Amino acid sequence: MLKIKEYVKAESLEQAYELNQKRTNCILGGMLWLKMSNRNVQKAIDLSGLGLNQIEETEEEFRIGCMTTLRELECHERLNQWCEGAVKDAVSDIVGVQFRNLATIGGSIFGRYGFSDVLTVFLAMDSYVELYKGGIVPLQEFAQMKRDNDILVRVIVKKDQRNMIYLAHRNSKTDFPVLTCAVSVNAENGYVCIGARPQKAVRLELTEVVREKVWSGVCTEEEMKKEAECIASQVKTDSNMRAGKEYRSRLAYVLIRRTLEALNTKGGDQ
Repeated sequence: MLKIKEYVKAESLEQAYELNQKRTNCILGGMLWLKMSNRNVQKAIDLSGLGLNQIEETEEEFRIGCMTTLRELECHERLNQWCEGAVKDAVSDIVGVQFRNLATIGGSIFGRYGFSDVLTVFLAMDSYVELYKGGIVPLQEFAQMKRDNDILVRVIVKKDQRNMIYLAHRNSKTDFPVLTCAVSVNAENGYVCIGARPQKAVRLELTEVVREKVWSGVCTEEEMKKEAECIASQVKTDSNMRAGKEYRSRLAYVLIRRTLEALNTKGGDQ
């Protein structure tokens, strides 16, 4: 059972940061996973009054406040237009609309959960996190860092020209994913991100030859199959109640191949 002794609605990020340095205090976020925990919280810190629930767009980037809900990500027209619907595809099967109206991107990214669709899809972009004390850190680097008492202020996504696909397999709709897969390509790089292994998502890169061919829409079926086999063999999987290790490894190959085929079809439209 979760027990909270005192609730504090932060008046500034500095106040929230100072309060969060005590181990018995914690940031509430959307309070969806927190309420399922068994712990005693001295002070629960609410960031909802700091205006961090906005998605701002400039010519170069999207700046997504940490209190932005998954539902707001799902429904944001400009963000999903830019990423070709990948964000909407990633979050639309997470539990239900009521849940997504509460769950936040900050909680999803900062938690670095193994089952996170959100972490997987944003790893496939040129993404960064802005930490209150730690500054701006590439999401790829942040995903490997140990959890600390800093505050994730916002997620920053650079608006480079990129084709993206997001796929996930679930045993039943709205359940935790068995495996997640996001692949993106542009003229400079190609990322393959696999999550729910059941460990947190990892990012690998397409070989230069396949990336260039997929980006141009001229990759052969055999080349894509070989690339999918090669990358899937590098992804460490394990077993849990939802699927076995071998099944996940095979599924990784299937999802990577399907995303490459879909991106190859898009490639000729540059």
